[in-house]
Amino acid sequence: MVYNYLMNSVHSFVDSFDENTPQGRGRYSRHMFPDIRLYQWRKGSQWFEASRKLAVGLVAETKFYVIFKKYCLPSCYPDEHYIPTYVNMFYGEVNANRSVTWVDWSRGGPHPATYGGSDITTGFIRAIRDNGTFCMYNSNPTTVCFLFARKFAPSALQPLLNLTSTVLEF
Repeated sequence: MVYNYLMNSVHSFVDSFDENTPQGRGRYSRHMFPDIRLYQWRKGSQWFEASRKLAVGLVAETKFYVIFKKYCLPSCYPDEHYIPTYVNMFYGEVNANRSVTWVDWSRGGPHPATYGGSDITTGFIRAIRDNGTFCMYNSNPTTVCFLFARKFAPSALQPLLNLTSTVLEF
């Protein structure tokens, strides 16, 4: 299912959004101007999926990566800023502008919630799967928006494995 979802998609899945916060625009360096302008600056999830075309473009690109390497310091991160900015500037039309990884930021702070073994129940997994989210997939609305989830502590592994045949259906 995951393979088919990703391979049949006409888009890559890279969060790329303008965030007017210290973690978003606040990490922009004016030294990147004029090659990268503040209105082009983006932030996104460090978890992304790139098509082969986009991946080759990212790996082959050198001009903007050098600018980021020189001026994206100290709290600017390539996976959270370079990739979303570059995708926004040059690959926006092939980007779904969303992640396929579910994350719980509801507890606030700089890191998402971490779930341990005691959190892993049939109800918890079903709540993640059937959370009422709608998104677009190949220009059609769908409820299958997330293929992965994070953040799980090592103690969650065995309880997750115990649910594979019932909830995860494999």
